[in-house]
Amino acid sequence: MSAVIEKSQNVSSSPGWDEKTVNEASESTKIDQELLDALDKPKEILKIVQEGLLLAGGAVAILLQVANPGVAKGVDQHSNFSYRPLDRLRTTMTYVYCMAFGSQSEKAIIIDMVHKAHAPVQGADYSADDPGLQTWVAATLYAVGVDMYQRIFGELDRETAETIYKEYAILAVSLRVPPEMWPKDRAAFWEYWNEQIETVEISQHAKNVAKDLLYNKNAPLHVWASLPLVRLITAEMLPKRIRDEYGLKTTKARRATYKFALGFAKMTYPALPKFIRTYPKRYYMKDMRRRMQKATS
Repeated sequence: MSAVIEKSQNVSSSPGWDEKTVNEASESTKIDQELLDALDKPKEILKIVQEGLLLAGGAVAILLQVANPGVAKGVDQHSNFSYRPLDRLRTTMTYVYCMAFGSQSEKAIIIDMVHKAHAPVQGADYSADDPGLQTWVAATLYAVGVDMYQRIFGELDRETAETIYKEYAILAVSLRVPPEMWPKDRAAFWEYWNEQIETVEISQHAKNVAKDLLYNKNAPLHVWASLPLVRLITAEMLPKRIRDEYGLKTTKARRATYKFALGFAKMTYPALPKFIRTYPKRYYMKDMRRRMQKATS
């Protein structure tokens, strides 16, 4: 499969969801019951979201999100991403896993927390609650997640792919994307996607985020040691124009290395026991529940 989504903003801008934030959300949550009922029904999406391999596409999703100037300003000017990059990973994965596997009460709290975190993220020409920006953020989660899954497990059949797309739409709506703004089917989605990929411009704010993400000197040692591989995967998955505007390098040797790594992952990852492949899901769900329990005890 070629660079992501060339077939053809979610990262929370909060400083992290601490116990105070959880407690405030649990006390004030008034989430539409119809949305919660819809979030209880997804089936096919679970097989994708549960896979830890999605984390490998995290940097790709972030750089695509901040390719939108409004998202880039929000992330660059309102987050602690440069010195606490794992907070962003935690809040993002907590949201995704909770929407797929959490109880209705947990989903209600997390959705409300996202809305509260987005409220102060605004400037003269951008707002984290802008439905256009949220549509783009949700689109990157869908496109990168499905792309990563298919790179390892193979192409989805048409019926399953359409079902998964419809289920991702529910996640988009939970981010305050008006249903009418979410493309009605995959054909409409990729038309929307192509238009965005062809027109977004990488701002200095986006480049600041990319530097903090891919060359972060404040990251824990185990994260810092993985950054060369993250840079390799990210450069090879991004559409060429966007990769070039970020200044990311790709060479014949790097492409060969990526191809080898991908082939190795395709042979080994599906054979791993499920409890290993789904460890990130269990880790983040346990962390979420611990924080909720601590906030309400």
